[in-house]
Amino acid sequence: MRPLTETEIRASFVNCSKGEVKRMHVPHDLEECPWDDLDFFGWRDPGAPDRACLVTEYDGRLLGLALRSASAAARGFTSRSLCSVCVTAHTGGGVVLMSARRTGEAGRQGNTVGKYLCGDLACSLYVRGKRQTAAGRGLDETLSLDAKISRIRTNLTAFVERVIA
Repeated sequence: MRPLTETEIRASFVNCSKGEVKRMHVPHDLEECPWDDLDFFGWRDPGAPDRACLVTEYDGRLLGLALRSASAAARGFTSRSLCSVCVTAHTGGGVVLMSARRTGEAGRQGNTVGKYLCGDLACSLYVRGKRQTAAGRGLDETLSLDAKISRIRTNLTAFVERVIA
């Protein structure tokens, strides 16, 4: 992903109001992000742990989604879950159900689309081996790194398309 500015990030959101975008926490350390290793830029709001944001390139433009996470139930260390975008195994609460309000009339009526995602939205870094989960080594897959990256993009695109449909 190419490096983004705060202005570009704020202008990309499609499923929330301008007021919500204005109040949104955007990380201040954008210049320190590993942009070359990211397929999308995602973060959790430190002031509101149930809120998260995701910005990706879709159809030749930036597209941002405001997300809400379901309240995480306490899960044991032996309990494992899979992220539905990058297929990384996590223990405990490492995978969270996140929902995005749909765009348009459906969103105004309160309709949402949910997806199980890595709680820290670091899917790209897990797939590339730049970050490890508490579960340790991931699944033994025969896919190449390029195929895993393609899977992330395909799964994320399917989620985005359901939100904007």
